[in-house]
Amino acid sequence: MDQFFTWELLATFVGAATGTGIITQFVKGIPFLQKIPTQFLSYLVALLILAAATAATGGASDWAGWVIIPLNAVLVSLSANGAYDALAKKSANTTNTN
Repeated sequence: MDQFFTWELLATFVGAATGTGIITQFVKGIPFLQKIPTQFLSYLVALLILAAATAATGGASDWAGWVIIPLNAVLVSLSANGAYDALAKKSANTTNTN
């Protein structure tokens, strides 16, 4: 594997959730994006990733494939947010016990 992310990986649930989490944490500190709630920003990132990955891989050959993307983006966003919250909680517990 010579690439960290591929369009095929980003088209999967795990790839999209990982990409959403990383990009959301990276861009949420940008001044004009700080006004947007992080959960909504995460949804927008997931929506963009899924739409781009679907277009790049030819994953949706008809309108039904495109209609499901916003629903999938909800699941991807919630998954990415939950993973971040779990990691933050674990890091806080580790820091407090030392």
